[in-house]
Amino acid sequence: MPTLLHHLIDDAAVRWPDRTAVSTTTESVTFRELADASLRGAAWLSARGVRRGDRVVVVGPSSVLVPALLYATSRIGAVFCVLHEQTSGRPLEHVLGETEPALVVGETDEVAALGVPSAAAREELFAAAEPVGVVADGPLPVDPLCLIYTSGTTSASPAAVVSTHAQAVFAVLAIHDALAYRPDDVVYCPLPLSFDYGMYQLFLGAVSGARVHLGMPAEVGPSLLRNLHESGATVLASVPAVSDTLLRLLRRKDARPPSLRLLTNTGAAMPPDLVDNLRAAIPTLAVQLMFGLTECKRATIMPPDGDRGRPGSCGLPLAGTEVFAADATGKRLPAREIGELVVRGPNVMAGYWRRPDLTERRFPRAEGLFPCLRTGDHGWVDEDGYVYFVGRVDDIYKERGFRVSATEVEAAARRVPGVERAAVIPPLDGLPALLVVVGESTPDEVLRRMRAEIEEFKIPRRCVIVESLPLTRNGKVDRKALRAVVSGA
Repeated sequence: MPTLLHHLIDDAAVRWPDRTAVSTTTESVTFRELADASLRGAAWLSARGVRRGDRVVVVGPSSVLVPALLYATSRIGAVFCVLHEQTSGRPLEHVLGETEPALVVGETDEVAALGVPSAAAREELFAAAEPVGVVADGPLPVDPLCLIYTSGTTSASPAAVVSTHAQAVFAVLAIHDALAYRPDDVVYCPLPLSFDYGMYQLFLGAVSGARVHLGMPAEVGPSLLRNLHESGATVLASVPAVSDTLLRLLRRKDARPPSLRLLTNTGAAMPPDLVDNLRAAIPTLAVQLMFGLTECKRATIMPPDGDRGRPGSCGLPLAGTEVFAADATGKRLPAREIGELVVRGPNVMAGYWRRPDLTERRFPRAEGLFPCLRTGDHGWVDEDGYVYFVGRVDDIYKERGFRVSATEVEAAARRVPGVERAAVIPPLDGLPALLVVVGESTPDEVLRRMRAEIEEFKIPRRCVIVESLPLTRNGKVDRKALRAVVSGA
């Protein structure tokens, strides 16, 4: 049983040495080549003074170099942090100042100007020479493995979630147990590797023997369908924006459905009509809806097409974990009562890097026992343990004296004919809630038709039509940017 992250690639190199592990449109590596590259990478990092517990920041595009570096860092007991290739300016300065890396891999003028040691690694990691063993104290399963910055509502500035080897390996194995990727699968990953959902596709590929094909981060352009065909993808790791793009491409004249057998979704709730329309457009497709946060990797996973029998559910907790709804004091609520969703189990990460107050608030001890995660999400659990997501705590707002869920309003708007996408901007600074939609309907028509979908008191007083919704680098709706877009509307 693997206990350290690099055990995953070492085991894969023994089981499937010549099978392709990771590919892009221009390059690929087998499991054995990737394991060898990580050994060379470990020696390369050690030669540059990186030691156990040091931080290594990786900045750059998705490529076969990234997994080699992650496994290399794991081997010497250092801690990796992957940043989006477009991270620059104040966000980059914030991360480098907080993590104090021993090395940044991915030379840029900006990093050099900040006086942080940096280097490129490709030639050294993928040279023809035999891999070199590393003489160093190896990590323990309880040692930190990685820092993943979350852009959620944790604090005013991005906070880094700390994951240990044990927590990461448990999460990988538990997720694989539910998703069951196959050795003959090709997993198409259009998500940035700085996004834990994208990163963990690499590790799931190592556990299952599947090939992970790295696409364009948060791919929402016309090339998506073509790339699915050209890569031979059988699994798509998706978010709603990617799924929406895929459906629109499939509705074009003479569009040919890809050979997908499975689509997974997390990061944001998938609209039910979008799921149904994708199944209709791709007859071979099964869908597994998931719910998770960076702080626990994944909380729940639905059985394949389980949403058909339990509409609105995001699945069962991972094996060996539990999810329950709690009141404001943290007390467990009975079945079907709405409260804050709380996660307990080995998948709950270690806390936030150098943020003790935030860690104490989000990772309290549940019922006086072991640390848990207060997710900041509202939901409920049925008698069979299936979890239902209602909305984020900060998505619940008061309008006209009533509590309203932005998630529920958005879902109702998407059910209006002619509406493609929808987002709610909650009330702020005395301004009422605003509904923003993409589609062919007029604002008055959208609001009028919504009366058949939800109670009138939940419908925002104003609606604005835009050409598209701004997205974050992870493919989620960027509400801050959206507020700026419609500020003059």
